[in-house]
Amino acid sequence: MSLEIKGMYKDFGEISLYRDFCISFPEGTITCILGPSGCGKTTLLNIIGKITKPDRGILTGFEGKAVSYIFQDARLLPWKTVRGNIEFALSREMPAEDREKLTNRFIRLVELEDFADYYPSKLSGGMRQRVSIARAFAYPSDIILMDEPLKGLDIKLKLNLIQTFSRIWLADKRTVIFVTHDVDESLLLGNEIVVLSQSPVRIVASQNVEIPVTNRSLDSDYLKEMKQVLLKAIGR
Repeated sequence: MSLEIKGMYKDFGEISLYRDFCISFPEGTITCILGPSGCGKTTLLNIIGKITKPDRGILTGFEGKAVSYIFQDARLLPWKTVRGNIEFALSREMPAEDREKLTNRFIRLVELEDFADYYPSKLSGGMRQRVSIARAFAYPSDIILMDEPLKGLDIKLKLNLIQTFSRIWLADKRTVIFVTHDVDESLLLGNEIVVLSQSPVRIVASQNVEIPVTNRSLDSDYLKEMKQVLLKAIGR
């Protein structure tokens, strides 16, 4: 099954950002969206998340789907601990004992057991982003939208967060749409990689990564060849 956008139009003033745009997202997979700055990647996420309305177009398969976000900024509640931030995403209708068990499960998955009672101000940037990842999965969503959550991080921390996200996703395969400028991030995380052009946006390349996410290395010939294809499509 796929989620589909067909014949979408979106203008901002005199800028025609999307014109008869079509794209599909296989459910239960990670689709990475690449493209130049200002091409409308975040707008696409906002349309999917119902923050922004398209001028025209048909969205199929999104009906009744709950959405959670992971942003570049972790956006944690500063007055709540790690445990409190994750539990806040859970349904109030869930029994307290079940909320506690599920919260503890996600704390273990992001390897923050020793920091469960810390407030965000006492955490490193990488830890805060791990809490953000756990919170997004704790929320009973069908779709997770990721808007450059690894931007600006050093390579070691970035790889650590990619491993964290991959571990949680393998245990709970939501539909993920991940916007990034970084080709390496898309190669390490994506099942599908789509490259967008400048406006009016069109798809200029689409690649399927067949290697399981746990077995990927940027040093492999397979990913090196795919990287060159993607870089060429982006125009680098």
